Amino acid sequence: MPRYKLTIEYDGSVFAGWQRQDNAPSVQQTLEAAAEALDGAAVQVIGAGRTDSGVHATGQVAHLDLTKTIRAGKVRDALNAHLRPHPIAVLEAEDADPGFHARFDATGRSYLYRIVNRRADLTLDRGRAWRVAVDLDAEAMNAAARAFIGRHDFTTFRDANCQAETPVKTLKSISVERVGQLIEVRTSARSFLHRQVRSMVGSLMEVGRGRESVGWIGEILAAADRTKCGPVAPADGLYLVDVSYEPLEA
Repeated sequence: MPRYKLTIEYDGSVFAGWQRQDNAPSVQQTLEAAAEALDGAAVQVIGAGRTDSGVHATGQVAHLDLTKTIRAGKVRDALNAHLRPHPIAVLEAEDADPGFHARFDATGRSYLYRIVNRRADLTLDRGRAWRVAVDLDAEAMNAAARAFIGRHDFTTFRDANCQAETPVKTLKSISVERVGQLIEVRTSARSFLHRQVRSMVGSLMEVGRGRESVGWIGEILAAADRTKCGPVAPADGLYLVDVSYEPLEA
């Protein structure tokens, strides 16, 4: 059975997350329905990141197997035709090695969190960013975020329902930058804990508001205590923007 690698974009606001649900629409099952319409047989779609309800993606990666051998470009176009009018787009389809696994072969995942720092309500960005009315100090947030970089026990920023075997993760990078009213938090790691990014952003917000000092982030990280975490940022502003893979060795 030929295997294909898909790069996918979606608006998560109308889905109960990536993962298949019994009583709510998900990105995975919507893609599987489109793939079945193309192939004529049941198809399983495996994603690199299991995004939560309301979380978006501009660079999700998935793989699927079809019973038919179809040109990759046609797979992309046919899936998009069957996906309409759902807010999911297959940006690219590529022929994949039979052993390729979108989730287990991934060596890095990158997320973007968008904050619109203004008093007026959102219109075009409604459901796609977190509006914060109070003035934020993005430079202080960026300085505080440096405490996250490296290998740490992220228990403080781990959701109570997280199923990961260990709270220890290695954060490769994180930055906070302001462009006008928009504040972007970008971070990357091999993998993240459940709601880790939203927990980190919500805590950084406390620094940006001036409620906590720059050093507070390092203190609550070291505490390894979920009760020390700041508020969890809403799903609206979070995007899975990239999944990276090591090149296959010859």
